[in-house]
Amino acid sequence: MFIDQDQKFKDVLSKIEGTISEQSFFNTFLELYPEVWKKHKANYSKFTKSKQFGQTIPLPKPEVSLRKEIRLWLQKNYYKPQS
Repeated sequence: MFIDQDQKFKDVLSKIEGTISEQSFFNTFLELYPEVWKKHKANYSKFTKSKQFGQTIPLPKPEVSLRKEIRLWLQKNYYKPQS
């Protein structure tokens, strides 16, 4: 989704105090990387404006796509299955 995503997510994880949830991760990401978030939203806006009339390409909104990336990353790297 963006450059050095894995490293940025590791940085975010290390900054969260208390319970780690998708929402706390999302909020901390926005605090630590406002320029990345702004660029992500701008790219989405630019893409949606560049579509030709009548063509639709399913592209999730920036918040939805970031939350999905966070959820997948947390499942892979943070939440461990309990035995």
